[in-house]
Amino acid sequence: MSAPARPRPVGGSYDPARTTGGGLTAELARLEAQAELSFAEELRILGELGIGGATANAPLLELGAGSGAITRRLRSAFPALPLIAADIDGELLSHAADSGAELMVADAAGLPLEDGSAGCVLLRYVLQHVADPAAVVAEALRVLRPGGTIVVTEVDSSCWGLADPAYPELAPIHAKIARAQEQAGGDRSIGRRLTRLLRGAGCTDIALRPFATTNDDLPTEMFAPHLGPQRLEPLVAAGVLTFPELALAADRWNRFRKDPDAWVMLLGFTAAGTAP
Repeated sequence: MSAPARPRPVGGSYDPARTTGGGLTAELARLEAQAELSFAEELRILGELGIGGATANAPLLELGAGSGAITRRLRSAFPALPLIAADIDGELLSHAADSGAELMVADAAGLPLEDGSAGCVLLRYVLQHVADPAAVVAEALRVLRPGGTIVVTEVDSSCWGLADPAYPELAPIHAKIARAQEQAGGDRSIGRRLTRLLRGAGCTDIALRPFATTNDDLPTEMFAPHLGPQRLEPLVAAGVLTFPELALAADRWNRFRKDPDAWVMLLGFTAAGTAP
């Protein structure tokens, strides 16, 4: 049975109750597993960018913090750094109450913060879900102090990673997923636009830091949030995918996870810029 419908925030393609088979409870588990998979690499990049050092006396604002999966890890990594976790979905954000951050229910395109009040703004897998990424980046720069850092982490559907064995028969399914997100106001190809978005907003010192996560270092099962069929189940209820397509995806995932020689690399992109 699919989760009951609930309103989706205006202008966003992400509905936590309908993203994963099993509803919100399953999505909370998926977000936690997703964070566990790649945060070590993301933290390495944050360190290279100086986050937690020069910005230690000014808050780090995490926009689109969701359930706090990353917020809790940021608190552990930077125990002295003031944190503000903001999300448009108050119900989802309530699950970040144990993160040690100040919680703020707010639209990323219209924040109740003063100009120049943050030392760093982090947007992690947020811009792919908003209808106007440039407006969100502009608002992030407004609340950044001069010299502060904006950090944006995203994916790009055309170069999400590599898998061996690969299953070309899944390509039409992936294309349907991307189209559905686009029709809901999102863009899974946002990764290729990150540096240009930051440059267009007036950022300086723009840098791009791709990062990879592979099952050379982590168990294949940890990649289930990205490769497993559970995330596709709500798309059947929505009419985006058919039951045979879901069955095909499930079969190929089971083949992959049981293959001792199977290999996967997921590729992410972190772009950063300095506020003028």
